[in-house]
Amino acid sequence: MATTTSSTSTTTTTTSDAATIGSALLTALGGGTGIDMTALAGTISEAQYMSQTNALTTRIDKLSTQISEASQLKSDLLTLSSSLNTLIQSGGLLPEPTVTNSSVASASLPSGSAGSTSGYTLEVTQLAASQVLATTLPSASGVTPATGVALTSSSTLKGGTLTFDFGTITGSSFAADASHSSTTITITDGQTLADLASAINSADIGITAYIATNANGSQLVMKGAEGAANAFTITTSDDASATGDNSLSIFSYNPASTSTTMSGVLAATDAVYKLDGISRTSTSNTIDNAAPGLSLKLTGTNSGNATTITFSDPSSTIKTTMTNLVSALNTLVTEINTDTSASTGNLYNDSGAKAAKRAFSTLVNTVIMPNAASGEPSTLADLGVTMAKDGSFTLDSSMLSSALTSNVNGVAAMFTDGIYGIYATMFNTISALTTAADPGSLAGSITAYNDLTTTLTAKKTEIATQQETLRQRLITQYSAANSTVATYNSTLTYMKNQIAAWNNTSG
Repeated sequence: MATTTSSTSTTTTTTSDAATIGSALLTALGGGTGIDMTALAGTISEAQYMSQTNALTTRIDKLSTQISEASQLKSDLLTLSSSLNTLIQSGGLLPEPTVTNSSVASASLPSGSAGSTSGYTLEVTQLAASQVLATTLPSASGVTPATGVALTSSSTLKGGTLTFDFGTITGSSFAADASHSSTTITITDGQTLADLASAINSADIGITAYIATNANGSQLVMKGAEGAANAFTITTSDDASATGDNSLSIFSYNPASTSTTMSGVLAATDAVYKLDGISRTSTSNTIDNAAPGLSLKLTGTNSGNATTITFSDPSSTIKTTMTNLVSALNTLVTEINTDTSASTGNLYNDSGAKAAKRAFSTLVNTVIMPNAASGEPSTLADLGVTMAKDGSFTLDSSMLSSALTSNVNGVAAMFTDGIYGIYATMFNTISALTTAADPGSLAGSITAYNDLTTTLTAKKTEIATQQETLRQRLITQYSAANSTVATYNSTLTYMKNQIAAWNNTSG
């Protein structure tokens, strides 16, 4: 068996055909031409396709380098976008509000807000509350057994309906809210108390129902949404043919009725508070955009003892962030310049790398705050960022400090997570450079390089097959020639021996 390995391929071909074995034996025994025909066939077939194979190998190696560099650049761009997002989401770049008396409320910035340079005073006299109703137990304090009702979660109910109306309850009066339509829930005869709670929750009408159990029995509890206008009444009706153990009437509720087994535990109320001395109300304890740069979550009351809300100064953090951002941009610019260098860049003609270079070259003067008021910063140049001829960035710290001193909120607004600002601009720019949907992006280049690599690899495999076919054909041909020469050599030897014998006889 003879084994041959091509110097331009990692493929090892093992041959065991009769012609190869015969040629090898003739060569080993000194017969035929004395030439290793198998090796000769391999050398000639390899030489025939060497230029094509080498050209393909060189091209595939270059593509591998281009894929690696384009992928690295894409990864670095996405890392910048992700890191900037994390930095902004972590806070510290905006004037953050703090409530001095934290038991009264917590404060936060509304989405997209740049905070405020002034503080506020806050006085809360009443929290928003939800109406809570519950079935009354027979043994409850102050309730006669005839009024209460003994229930368990498995108690069966008569079939029928419960109709919920929403509005405002004042004392024993109910005023329906015309904007909130009535909702009717149907109960099948024989369903349980637990089934009723589940039906109320599934109706998604703003009421949460659950069963509370203690030593005296189980109660069905219903809780509405916060706010005085979210109070509700319940009107019930049993089906005429219903046979369940308990009438749905035990779940009726009207504030004007005194003979109901469903009692009001808590009343629905609005939050009442003063912000900077101005009286205000809210249907919820969570108040978005209570004032410029301020959202509130009310948690307690402080009647007659107003607390203060102050905002932090993000100037120092913004300065550090801008320094780090410029440094990160310069790292990317250096990478892009190296990749697109006319003398050494493997991405010199790459459309995605060129697009990245163009995008960064216009970044300084790009308007990233089109909604900025007159006199407020709207570009990186307004924060002291400049660009040199080689594309590198420089930060003028004095100019940034001046911008922060004159309008810290305007500068801070550029670091929000809204639709405008530094992050939104970088995100949109980098998304365009890395989207696979655009063949002119880095992702598009990587896809094209991979596709071409697949095509060239297949072509290289095809050439290797052609080379092997030629080698096998040459082995067959050379082996036949080797056998013919061996036959001629044998005849020649016989004739030489005969002549020698004749000459000896004549002597």
